[in-house]
Amino acid sequence: MLRSMEFQDVVRRRRMIRNYAETPVDPRIVDRALANATRAPSAGFSQGWAFLLLDTPEDVRRWWRATSDDVERPDSWLAGMMRAPVVIVPCSSKAAYLQRYAESDKGWTDRDEARWPMPFWHMDAAMASLLILQTAVDEGLGSCFFGIPPDRETAVRAEFGIPDAFDPVGVITLGHRVDDSGAAGSPSRRRRKPLEEVVHRGQWGHPTSPSA
Repeated sequence: MLRSMEFQDVVRRRRMIRNYAETPVDPRIVDRALANATRAPSAGFSQGWAFLLLDTPEDVRRWWRATSDDVERPDSWLAGMMRAPVVIVPCSSKAAYLQRYAESDKGWTDRDEARWPMPFWHMDAAMASLLILQTAVDEGLGSCFFGIPPDRETAVRAEFGIPDAFDPVGVITLGHRVDDSGAAGSPSRRRRKPLEEVVHRGQWGHPTSPSA
């Protein structure tokens, strides 16, 4: 196991990795990534998340068969991704949040979904997912978060028994990376926007505070 990095190094080095070696991942690292995921913030400490872990060659193969048509003749993207020895599917539960906020210390007894203009159940699962990605970097591994094809969700639920109360928010591959030039949308080929383009201080459109 590698010595932990400084936090800023972990942040700077995080990339979406799409090409893996077939080298197994230490199960202790996977356990650490999942334990870290449960340290993510959640509204009302609802903790409405769950994680489907696929970490055997057979289960990982089942994943790709359920989500892809061309596992026997994969393109370069799929071939690189299929070599990842670990697949994690983070899921969110809206019901857990509606139930939590109907408790006495919250008091929204009507469980009206309109009280949630933003789906915090998905947002919290996404923050938990980021902690998995960051843990991978800290352990010297690669990872990638990507979406499940909408027309494959039914097949995924059936194959792995995901209950209706939980919704997959995406999928994470985890493994030892193989160096490559990066995907077309990666920082290796696209400019990262500077802070002055994305931070609005005191007023939208102001790179510095208008009162300064």
